Amino acid sequence: KLCGYLNKLGIKGPIKTWKSRWFFYDENKCHLLYYRTAQDINPLGSIELSSASFDCKMENGEGIFEIRTPSRAFTLKAISKQAMLYWLQQLQMRRWEFCNTKSRFPVGSSQLVNDPLAGRTVDNEDFLPLVKTPTEAVGLKAASLPAPQTSVALQNISLKHPWTEIQNTVYNICGSKQLCSNNENVFIFDEFQECPENLDNEQEAEEGTLEDGRMQPRLNWIRKARWMNSGFPGSHEELSRERNPMDKVSVLQQQILTLTEEVKSQKELVKLLHKALEAAQQEKRVSSMYLTAAEDKDRLELVRHKVRQIADLTSRLEALEQEKKELEQILTLRDSHIQELKEHVQLLMEKNHAKQEVIMALTEQMARELSDPLQEDNAITAETLYKQQEEIEHLKDDIDAYKTQNQFLNSEIHQVTRLWTSVAENEKGLLMKCACLQARNCQMESKYLTVLRKLQAAVPGLPISHAELVKNLIDEALQWDVKEEAEEGFNLNPVSEYDEYGFMTVPDYEIEDWKLLAKIQALEIKSNKLRSQEIVEKPLRDRWNSIGELNPSTELKILIRSGIPVEHRQRVWRWIVSRHCSRLPDHYQQLLLQSKNTEHPACRQIELDLPRTLTNNKHFSSPTSQLIPKLRRVLLAFSWHNPAIGYCQGLNRLAAVALLVLEDEESAFWCLVHIVENLMPADYYSDTLITSQVDQRVFKDFLSEKLPRLMAHFEQYQIDVSLITFNWFLVAFVDSLVSDILLRVWDAFLYEGTKVIFRYALAIFKYNEEEILRIQDSVEIYQYLRFFTRMIMDGRKLMNIAFNDLNPFPMKLLRNRRSMHREELEAELCELEQIKAAYVKERAEQGS
Repeated sequence: KLCGYLNKLGIKGPIKTWKSRWFFYDENKCHLLYYRTAQDINPLGSIELSSASFDCKMENGEGIFEIRTPSRAFTLKAISKQAMLYWLQQLQMRRWEFCNTKSRFPVGSSQLVNDPLAGRTVDNEDFLPLVKTPTEAVGLKAASLPAPQTSVALQNISLKHPWTEIQNTVYNICGSKQLCSNNENVFIFDEFQECPENLDNEQEAEEGTLEDGRMQPRLNWIRKARWMNSGFPGSHEELSRERNPMDKVSVLQQQILTLTEEVKSQKELVKLLHKALEAAQQEKRVSSMYLTAAEDKDRLELVRHKVRQIADLTSRLEALEQEKKELEQILTLRDSHIQELKEHVQLLMEKNHAKQEVIMALTEQMARELSDPLQEDNAITAETLYKQQEEIEHLKDDIDAYKTQNQFLNSEIHQVTRLWTSVAENEKGLLMKCACLQARNCQMESKYLTVLRKLQAAVPGLPISHAELVKNLIDEALQWDVKEEAEEGFNLNPVSEYDEYGFMTVPDYEIEDWKLLAKIQALEIKSNKLRSQEIVEKPLRDRWNSIGELNPSTELKILIRSGIPVEHRQRVWRWIVSRHCSRLPDHYQQLLLQSKNTEHPACRQIELDLPRTLTNNKHFSSPTSQLIPKLRRVLLAFSWHNPAIGYCQGLNRLAAVALLVLEDEESAFWCLVHIVENLMPADYYSDTLITSQVDQRVFKDFLSEKLPRLMAHFEQYQIDVSLITFNWFLVAFVDSLVSDILLRVWDAFLYEGTKVIFRYALAIFKYNEEEILRIQDSVEIYQYLRFFTRMIMDGRKLMNIAFNDLNPFPMKLLRNRRSMHREELEAELCELEQIKAAYVKERAEQGS
């Protein structure tokens, strides 16, 4: 058992007193309990060691050390330096053992998380050798000794715990009677009772204020005795036997200077180690506060506190820079003054040269007269040598103490760092385990909803009671239960109501079956994201974090195709737009001013389309939303910027997505310009939409080549896919794909162009090809095609189909097909115009 008597410093107002306490380590809770005597049954308090750090400072005195917990600092004193080092080393080992045991996961969790501390041992002996056990100061033998006596009878009594003192006194009296009758030992550990942790309000002494006056004479006597036994010549006869005492004095003085410098360096090292230890503890506490923060606003407050600290340090740095400049100016002036003084000194040195020759002659004469060695011995007294030797011994003691202190602090820093690393690894493992469990939960919920959907389809054939039960279960599954989650303080459903850009994860469709499909899709997407978080998402995010300045390359194209992380998407989009659009200074502001002064013909149509823009996004769902005015200004500015197009239905959704990502309305305006004027072919948004119609014919060609079975199926049931796909091409899949997949499509679309839209359109059909082929009715096929994009659960799989399974997909082929179909379409339109003109002419003749 780790137990023994230590003195504990208590501060009550201006009074500081040392009180003797019996300390006992509780290995079950990693607490250090303290009692007034070893025979007491109830502890006066406890110190939690699992999150504590240990420190010792030579300035505080011999045997004094500190235990610092997040809430308090306890100052303790052992009877000797050896006992102090033993306590510190043992407490370190016990803390490591407890944290090692605590960090291990329960049985059955090894498949998810490996124990980061398994197989590790404490290697503090590399820093501090193992201290021999002082049996007279610790252990059960120390318990049988009487408690240390104090100068004042009531000094050792704890006035803050009178009831505990009374209980312990009664127990001791009863134990004494039992001892007299049974001759048994009073100190029985089996009857030990733990009391709740009692953190009293005693204040602890600060660093540098601890001084025990009674220990100082004892230290002086020890040092003096050590000097007397050192064998250094101290008597007058021994000094007289020395051939050259002056040399001896010089050697001693040189030793003093060397030892003094060594002490200074050791002190500086100790200060640096203290600062490192305090910084590590502060970082650990801030990290713990950040991790244990219950709400985002608490974490935000911690971040703001750090920002304020950074601002304060910046201002101090600027003040120091200013002070540095002023000091440099002063230094320049002083250098010039020093140069003048040097010249004056040179003159004085020349004048004194003659005097120095006279002084040297007199010195030689005086040396000849004082050549008797006895006179030199008399000049250096024994008292001077005694003081110097005593000072040397003091410095040696200080050096030894600082070396021991440095060894302990190194071991403490090393162990605290390893504990912090293990905690971080445990946290990472728990996060992975939580992600796996959440993914499984999402899958279970998805399967449950799928079963409910199939039951809903079978409702007409079920009894009334069963049909009512199915309906209730569906209604219950479609509710979010946000209030219950808030009351419980724990979100059992990992799917939030809105994503990072404000899109509803489960849109509020009017058709109940679509609601079920939307929720199933949201759960599956969340499950896939959680499962791929460590394997795919984290390495991808690390690769993005390593990219500094953006430059066009094959590697960048591959990264963009894989999807840009949320924290990098805005920066990358701005870079893509700036590469193709040279911003004109104040051009956007001039367009806004023009739209204010003159009403554009498309203004009315824009106002009609604003409430119908991204209705499943909270930033556009209400007429009072903040982004509605920004969207209005962007569309009006574009209508004046490009009069040939003005405004076309669909541009509102393109601009809305740009606003959500880029946030700045001018950046969103230039993004819209880049899409319409650079990415899309000419006449894509004209009145005739001729290029849009051309793309539909080109897409049908590609569909026949890449997916011939599916195209034959459509032709068999006379399905015109352009009724479904026309809107995909016009608005780049907005309102067709869920936001997570949509923004990945847009990442590649902004970088590579319209070829990406063809790739993803074909990939969507290939993703659902087997399901479509199983449908044998044209009406059912059309109904399925209306919502089949909501059946896409795996964005990674869709991306692999688009960019791997559909290769090759050359841009030259796309341009040739567009050119060919455009000529055919223009010929058909020309023929229609001729038929229309002939028909009008014929009607006119008949009318006349």
